[in-house]
Amino acid sequence: MTVGVLTVAAAALVAAGSPPQAKSVPPCTGSALTGTFRVVPGSPGAGNIVYELRVRDRSHASCFVSGVPSLSLLDARGHAQATHARGVPAGQLTAVIVRLAPGGAAKLTARFSPDVPGPGEPVGKTCEPKSYKLRVTPNGGGSLVAPIQPPIPVCEHGALAVTVFTAG
Repeated sequence: MTVGVLTVAAAALVAAGSPPQAKSVPPCTGSALTGTFRVVPGSPGAGNIVYELRVRDRSHASCFVSGVPSLSLLDARGHAQATHARGVPAGQLTAVIVRLAPGGAAKLTARFSPDVPGPGEPVGKTCEPKSYKLRVTPNGGGSLVAPIQPPIPVCEHGALAVTVFTAG
């Protein structure tokens, strides 16, 4: 009897589908967002630093971000640099949908080393060239370019340990 009740309940959930409001909010596109990538005060230490990526919905409609976007470090001229972003903890993240009303914001953090060289990087010099901008490609496609404040090298061939988006 319990199996029958569960089967009926499951069928009702499938038939109901997603709530109407969830279907009406599309993923944010890069053109709908603005962003900054800034050092978190007090975060430098032990060869690591944390920067916060904050994106804001600049459109006139709600949209959502979720998970870890595609990220690319850029030099002062906008040329791509080595970038290897991975979620933290790797393979164990739970992405949530962060709905942004017009003007609303979401954030994530990236931890990296600005001065400890990885395998194959020069020792005693800057490990990688400074990065000045961060290209962010959200779930909805397209991209935005956020200034890196202050510009900084990202060692270990651009390795970034990134959290998922949260409301912010």
